[in-house]
Amino acid sequence: MPRSVNSVASRARRKKILKKTRGNFLSRKNVWTVAKNTYEKGLTYAYRDRKAKKRNFRALWIQRINAAARQYGITYSQFMGRLAKNNIGLNRKVLADLAMNNPQAFEAVIKSVAK
Repeated sequence: MPRSVNSVASRARRKKILKKTRGNFLSRKNVWTVAKNTYEKGLTYAYRDRKAKKRNFRALWIQRINAAARQYGITYSQFMGRLAKNNIGLNRKVLADLAMNNPQAFEAVIKSVAK
């Protein structure tokens, strides 16, 4: 019996990867082995950076809250401690947004915990 290779499926599999590597530099876009490695490495970076993105945004929110809180003479650490003590359930994302886009509301939050 003759050897059977499913060239249709093989070509489709390769084309799928090559389509996803369009826009890469030199042979990274059209040489199969290089493109496959590029694609797999890109998936690894994407997975890693989805986690890093969360860390980066939390750090950004903390910096914004700290900068806004210090305008009222209180540190970030003291502010967050007083929020917890007063059972105010605003997360860092919301607090940072208030500090940037609605300073009056942020000031009200500061005054509510400054007692």
